[in-house]
Amino acid sequence: MDVKNKIVVVTGASSGIGLATARLLTERSAKTRTCFPFKREVGGTLKRASRIIAIPADMTKPIEIKRMVEQTMDHFGRIDILVNNAGQGYYATLEKTDLDIFHHIFDLNLVGPLIAMQQVVPIMRRQGQGAIINISSGTALMRLPNLGVYSSSKRALAGLSLTAREELKKDNIVVGVVYPYITLTNFGKNTIKDPQGEDRQPGNSPTPADTADYIAQKILEGIENGDAESLLMIG
Repeated sequence: MDVKNKIVVVTGASSGIGLATARLLTERSAKTRTCFPFKREVGGTLKRASRIIAIPADMTKPIEIKRMVEQTMDHFGRIDILVNNAGQGYYATLEKTDLDIFHHIFDLNLVGPLIAMQQVVPIMRRQGQGAIINISSGTALMRLPNLGVYSSSKRALAGLSLTAREELKKDNIVVGVVYPYITLTNFGKNTIKDPQGEDRQPGNSPTPADTADYIAQKILEGIENGDAESLLMIG
């Protein structure tokens, strides 16, 4: 899909990959709708972009997801592309996993994207086409200690995405999934950690980190090429 003059919804666009994606799509002349999952202030660059409408929305709350889509339709009258990017990490052993945090991670990383898809699919079907990109993680394809909850939520999102791709093919709605690995964002800082455990951090990667701009470019390519999967792990 050519993104020129398309209406795009990007979730989790207050920083990192979401912010870089919103900027890139705006530069490519897409009319971009951004959604901030934690009610943060919009960055200065986006704030000055006249083609962007920003709305705070908690992606763990179905009513706010639905309102985001409704307000987008009220303003633009259509939605062509959805980028489900909002998400959060959780670093704890399975033995020490807090079930409340478990539910929060799955609500944000999996249920929120599903609800957003359910809201936009009927719109895209009426329009005759659409594109949905769900941001998974390279960890979904790995078995890393202390990342079981996060990686399993992202693995489930990938499975949901590829199933939706088959289900929506007949409606000319293309669904793809992107698997970023280590990226230079605040992901690590925002990751929830086991407060009762040792002060453990994920080990250093033997490979360099990607920039958020690089991931955004791959997301754009996924939209334009209609790829099913884009695996961005290095090496």
